[in-house]
Amino acid sequence: MRIADRTRVEGRRERITVVPESLDDLWHLTYVLEPGDNVSGDTTRRIQRDDDMTRDTGGEREHLWVKLEVDEVEFAKFANRLRVSGTIVDCSREDQLGYHHTLNIEERTEFDIEKEWKTDQLERLQEAVEAAENPDVVIATIEEGEAYVHTVAQYGVEERATITAPTGKGEFARPREELFSQLYEVLKRIDCEAIILAGPGFTKQDALDYIEEQDQELPSKITTVDTSSAGGRGVHEVLKRGAVDRVQAETRIAKEAELIDELMTRIGEGAKATYGVDETYKAAEFGAIETLLILDTRLRQERAGEGDWEIDANDLIDTVEQKGGEVTVFSGEFAPGEQLKNLGGVAALLRYRLQ
Repeated sequence: MRIADRTRVEGRRERITVVPESLDDLWHLTYVLEPGDNVSGDTTRRIQRDDDMTRDTGGEREHLWVKLEVDEVEFAKFANRLRVSGTIVDCSREDQLGYHHTLNIEERTEFDIEKEWKTDQLERLQEAVEAAENPDVVIATIEEGEAYVHTVAQYGVEERATITAPTGKGEFARPREELFSQLYEVLKRIDCEAIILAGPGFTKQDALDYIEEQDQELPSKITTVDTSSAGGRGVHEVLKRGAVDRVQAETRIAKEAELIDELMTRIGEGAKATYGVDETYKAAEFGAIETLLILDTRLRQERAGEGDWEIDANDLIDTVEQKGGEVTVFSGEFAPGEQLKNLGGVAALLRYRLQ
């Protein structure tokens, strides 16, 4: 995600210009946008014409700028777009005011969001921005005598290092460990969540064995993948097989699974944990919450006024943050989110046990 501009409008309302740069960014925006927000951007709209000179053909599409008051947001995953529907409250054509319209927002589409921003929504935007700036995944490809390191960010793949150290026989041959050592030095300097080590044959496993001898933490980030070659072709094979998508999903799942496992352990022991909205809100008021776990679909439902909580979801989050607690929003698409859903969609790890 890229934030192009931020402007204070009036009171607590702020207009933020955003540019989603990946499918993940579009998905994040479904939990940022809510009914009543104003969203504006360029679009096309079918304009009806029926006069003496033009036969009515059902309308011709014109390029317009529109501002909508949002009433519905839909993430069309397989169409790679976000559909934002609402009533036109401002437009480059005044005769279109008051009509219903849908903005189709895709990757690289710049548009404005104007609203009273909640803390967790701003944090979600910032997380998406940081994800674009820092690589989630590194792809290291290696074969005898050469290795390459590419970073995978939301804007694409970038080559970070090329390492050559001829092995085998001859006057220029060097020990294989020299190649492995240089690769290890590059990898340990890159801040990332996961590393895919790919290449043909057994060289990648030998490289991993070397890294395991040098480092206790780095190997836990590494997954090996078979490819027919190293370098650009090897990276293409890794991407084509969906290995990066799997690793990114597994990284998020691992974080959420760790939290939900800790929660279930504490619940089983009758220790420092709670679940359900009433008990969780009570813990928040006492300042007892260390980490609030809340399901994204439940949070959106409550904010839209479609839920059944008597507690305001925004008040719950604000109370936790004001008293120094952390908030983790779980994805309903993964197994840990399903577990949290079965607990009412909200739970908390506590600083101390409540009586």
